[in-house]
Amino acid sequence: IWYHKPAINEELLQSLPNLKVVASAGVGIDHLDLKLLSSYGVKVANTPFIVSTDTADLGMALMLASSRRLVEGHEMAVSPDTEYFPADWLGFEVSGATLGIVGMGTIGYKVAERAKAFEMKILYHNRNQRKKEEESAIGAVYCKKIGDLLQQSDFVLLAVKLTPQTRKLIGKRELELMKPTATLINISRGLVVDQDALVEALQNKVIRAAALDVTYPEPLPRDHPLLKLKNVIITPHIGSATKKTHWVMMEEMAESIEAGLAGLPIPREVL
Repeated sequence: IWYHKPAINEELLQSLPNLKVVASAGVGIDHLDLKLLSSYGVKVANTPFIVSTDTADLGMALMLASSRRLVEGHEMAVSPDTEYFPADWLGFEVSGATLGIVGMGTIGYKVAERAKAFEMKILYHNRNQRKKEEESAIGAVYCKKIGDLLQQSDFVLLAVKLTPQTRKLIGKRELELMKPTATLINISRGLVVDQDALVEALQNKVIRAAALDVTYPEPLPRDHPLLKLKNVIITPHIGSATKKTHWVMMEEMAESIEAGLAGLPIPREVL
C-alpha cells in the first residue's frame, strides 16, 4: 500500500483468497482494519523507523517557516508590486522559546533533539513518561496533563498516532488554553485536530498561527477556509518524502512481503 491505496476492505479480501501479507508504507496504520485483516489470516507490516528522521526535520522546518514567516516573505520578495521591504515586517523567535511536544515517541524525541540545539525549553506530554536519562539528554520536562503543556508553550507540535483516543485531541477547549502568541504544528494526522475549531481559532486570533503537514481530507477542498488564511502554512503530507527514505521504505516493504510469502517471521510486523 502506498498513500493508503489500494483500500483494503472486505470486498478486496474476499477477492484475494491467497493473500498472505499487506505491506504499508510509512508508520501510520489508521487506514487499516487490523481485526478484519486478522480474521482473513493476513499479516500486516509497515515501515515505522525509517520515517522518523525526515519527519522530525520537517517538524522543525515548519516551525521555522511559520515563525519567520518565510512563505509571506517569499511572496513579498518576488511580487511585482513590491517597491521596498517594510522595516516593521517581523517574525518571531524560535531560539529560547518553549516547545511543547504532544507524543514523545521516536519522532517526537528526534524533534526534541533538534530543538535542544535551538536552546528551546522542551515540555512533553505522552501516555508514559520517558526514562530520566532520556529526559536529561534533551532537557525535557514531562507534563502529565496536556493542559499544562498547552498553557506554557510558544509552539505546540503534534507527533501522536491517530487512535480513537487521539482523534480530535486538539479541539476548541485545547486551542483556548494555548497562548494567543502560540503556533500549532501538526506532523501526525489531520484528524488529531478538530479542523473547524482550528479555523475559528486562527480567524479570531485565539492562537497566532498553524503549520500543518497533514489535514483531512488530503488535499483539502479548494474552497476550504484554511487555504485562505495568511497565518497558516500547509504542506502536502511530505514528512517522510525524501528520495532516500522512500527508497528504503520500498526495500523494507519488499522484505516483509518476501518473508510473508516464505512463511518466515515478518520484519516490522504490526501485531
